[in-house]
Amino acid sequence: MIRTQVYITEQERKQLGKLSRQSGKSQSELIREAIDFFCQSFSSENRLNLLRSARGIWKDRTDLSDFQKIRQELDRDFEE
Repeated sequence: MIRTQVYITEQERKQLGKLSRQSGKSQSELIREAIDFFCQSFSSENRLNLLRSARGIWKDRTDLSDFQKIRQELDRDFEE
């Protein structure tokens, strides 16, 4: 592992200490887990999986406007 320093606010330090006591994990371990989680959430692989899991979630909704019709109207207005 590589040692590094970060600056955190007093409130962040208090919260981190509280989480450390509650979980039984060291503050360093919690910080590493948070960094891993943050990095994973922005990875391209994770983003693709999230997009795939969201595909079609509105397909059966009947309360939404007809987006194709709205788009056609906007296209016609834009062409004029």
